[in-house]
Parts: sequence; structure tokens; C-alpha cells
Amino acid sequence: MAELTAKVVSLQDQLETASEITAQQFSAEADFQAAEKSESVIVALKEQQRKILEEQQQKVAELEAQVASLQEQLKTGGQVSYIPSDSVPVPVDVNSKVKRITEALLFAAEQPMTVKQLHAVFPELEAPKKQQIQDALDSLRYDYKDQGIELHKVASGYRFQVKSDMASWVARLFAEKPPKYSRALLETIAIIAYQQPVTRGDIEEIRGVSVSSNMIKTLLEREWITVLAHKEVPGRPALYGTTRQFLDYFNLDSLATMPPLEELQALALEGEMEI
Repeated sequence: MAELTAKVVSLQDQLETASEITAQQFSAEADFQAAEKSESVIVALKEQQRKILEEQQQKVAELEAQVASLQEQLKTGGQVSYIPSDSVPVPVDVNSKVKRITEALLFAAEQPMTVKQLHAVFPELEAPKKQQIQDALDSLRYDYKDQGIELHKVASGYRFQVKSDMASWVARLFAEKPPKYSRALLETIAIIAYQQPVTRGDIEEIRGVSVSSNMIKTLLEREWITVLAHKEVPGRPALYGTTRQFLDYFNLDSLATMPPLEELQALALEGEMEI
């Protein structure tokens, strides 16, 4: 906290200095006009001054942004807020044929597809560069950003899916209700996700209660967890970790994109949850 405060003070000092320099540069323009110099010299000096002003204004803007960012961190106790990594990239010029083929393949695919898998579909002599496919994916993500569906990247690749704010409407099409998972199961999968690799004993020690065999069996059957190895202690208990299917189900690209543990703890306090 003290370090962040010092940074803010330092940047504010720099900002004041930069602002003063900018003001001085603006006032110098009148001096140029009043000076007894040839017209060509005045033009050259004005152009030089304009460039200096632009650079100084850019520096002021950058310093203001840094100060605002650090002040925001100070408000939150020095913690940076969680920001989802799956932002929509700026579109680039793409090969329209590659884009249309990529779109069709993803719509038809039953599972997420990677760039490598999409590339393998093309005949060898007609195959575009992998970067062209990536550009097509980025362009498609941008095209669908304001639609009811989106192109989303999960651990196993890219897939089209219904946007979260449309889920309640789409659910009306299906008679079956979404599965409901108990607080105990959610706590267990959260411990495995955040602490992996862990044994059943580790989970019980963290939760403070025993973990039923049926719960572990359920997670294994859903392919949310897998046995990574066996701990080299008496009994050689299994070490559990999460799978790509777990990341895909919870709409995650990687373990690094999981929300802070505090958010899951807050949800767990609400009791049973529908997922």
C-alpha cells in the first residue's frame, strides 16, 4: 500500500511538471510570432514547437492514465480487479473464403476446434496459412459480438455458443431442467481446481468434513477431474486435477482465467446453485 501511494505521489509530481512544460510551450508561440526572424525560420520553429507540444501532451495523457490506475488500486487495497481475458480483438482484413469456410466448420462441429484442427480440414494444396485462420476467427468473433450467439475460445478450441444473457430464453426450448449441484460438490471441485494436484485427504482437511466416494465418482464420470498420479506415501492415494472438459463446461480458456476464489466462496454461501 505504501509503495502504491509513493508511486501515485511521484506520478502526480511528474504530471505537474509535464503540464507546466506544456503551458510554457504554448506561451512560446507568441514569442515566435513577435520575434524579428525571416518567415522561413518562423515556419520551421513553429513546426518544431508543434511536434514538441504533441509529444508533451501525449506524455501528460499517459501520466494521467497511470495516476488514475494507481489511485483505483489504492481504493481496492492494492488488489487488481479480475478482468476476463476473453476480450474481442480488433478485426483485420481477412480472406473472405477462408472466413466463410471457418464459420461453416465451427457451426457444423460438435466439439470446439483449434486452429490446427481447422487447418487440417483444408486440402494440402489449398490450405491457407494458420495465421489466416486465426485472423478469420478474430474477425468472426468481432462480427458476432453484438449478436445472440458468440464465437468463444475455451480450453479445447473455438466454438459457437449462446450468450449468457440469452441462456434463460433458450432454456425454454428444453423440457429438462438444468442439473443442480450441491454446495458440497461445488466446494470439492473448487478445491481441486485451485489447489491441484490434491488427494481426497487434502480435500477433507480443507473442507473439514469427509468427502464421499460417490462425489469423487460423479466428478470422474463427468470428466471434470482425472487422476494425475499417485502420491508416494503409504497407501499411494490418487492425486486429482481438473480436465479440459471442466474448463469447457465452465466456459474457461485456461486455469489462469478462473475468477478469484473469493467470488466462488460468495456464491457457495448462497447454497445450492444451478449451473
